[in-house]
Amino acid sequence: MTPLLLFLLGCAVTYVGIVSAAFNALMRLSSFSLLSYPSGAYVNLVRSIPLILVIFWFYFLIPLAVKHITGNQYASGIGPFYSALIAFTMFEAAYYCEIMRAGIQSIPRGQVWAGYALGLNYWQSMGTIVLPQAFRNMLPVLLTQTIILFQDTSLVYVISATDFLGAAAKVANRDYRLVEMYTFVAVVYFVISFGLSVLVVVIVGGWWLISTQAPAWTMFALISAAMLLYGVCTALFVHWTPWGRDA
Repeated sequence: MTPLLLFLLGCAVTYVGIVSAAFNALMRLSSFSLLSYPSGAYVNLVRSIPLILVIFWFYFLIPLAVKHITGNQYASGIGPFYSALIAFTMFEAAYYCEIMRAGIQSIPRGQVWAGYALGLNYWQSMGTIVLPQAFRNMLPVLLTQTIILFQDTSLVYVISATDFLGAAAKVANRDYRLVEMYTFVAVVYFVISFGLSVLVVVIVGGWWLISTQAPAWTMFALISAAMLLYGVCTALFVHWTPWGRDA
């Protein structure tokens, strides 16, 4: 898996996960059982199983399901990238959903009724009144979950996708440099994750919260920058260092 694909993986999972989680959270808060029960079952199911199992399921079981349904014994899977994309998106969307549900519930119910009094319907009240305020409340937790997502991308090595950690593991086993390689990887992850954590503190402090639209753009910029930095580190290690060229 190239650094560009790793960058696209992290950004796509975050963007798609947050959007789908917003709709899922509204479904969980709905008074209609046909919407709230399936949404709750999905969230509880995904949050009850480990991420690595979800990745394995899409990578190994999807080809078997396709062969069983189509009867084609030569049917292939969807590949490491799309397996990781679907698995990470489904997994992170469940966690983002609970974060957004708590953020929405933190807004007083009276503000929704105020929107009704102004002639707005439910979706307009949610989109223009509730969600902008709720997003400010849940921004720190969303950013923290995004940092966890950045760390979890190292699990792609289990489906034969060479990322930063996977390349370092190959070099460590080949050259018997376990301490050096894993320490180097730990330092890179620490620097990026700690830097993002500091930025979360800065954002929560209100330095960048200029308008109701600022938090969303700020978060997306931070996510993209973090994944781009991670991709650059992977490229430097895998392609431009004597240790990683043969990994």
